[in-house]
Amino acid sequence: MSSLSLRLPQKLIEKLDEESRLIECPRSEVARRALAEWLDAQEKKRFMEAMARAAKAIYSDPETAAELRQIDEALDSVDTTAERIEAEERAAGIDPDRPWWN
Repeated sequence: MSSLSLRLPQKLIEKLDEESRLIECPRSEVARRALAEWLDAQEKKRFMEAMARAAKAIYSDPETAAELRQIDEALDSVDTTAERIEAEERAAGIDPDRPWWN
């Protein structure tokens, strides 16, 4: 494992020491966990921003947006059909949640 030196403001050192004391963990481990969490959050944020940009690009094309609406409507129809079948099975005394092989 590599080491890293940081200059931190006294307030941050005090918070780090307090957290370290509370969770009974070395402050270097607390700092490691906090840094790892922050880096993961940054990665997730960039991913979500990229997804949002991609979605905006897709929906800015009218033809693609219309096709996606059709797919959404078709999936709604499938959901409605599945719900109807499940209701019919329950009415017939069949447990739709029970695996068919049991």
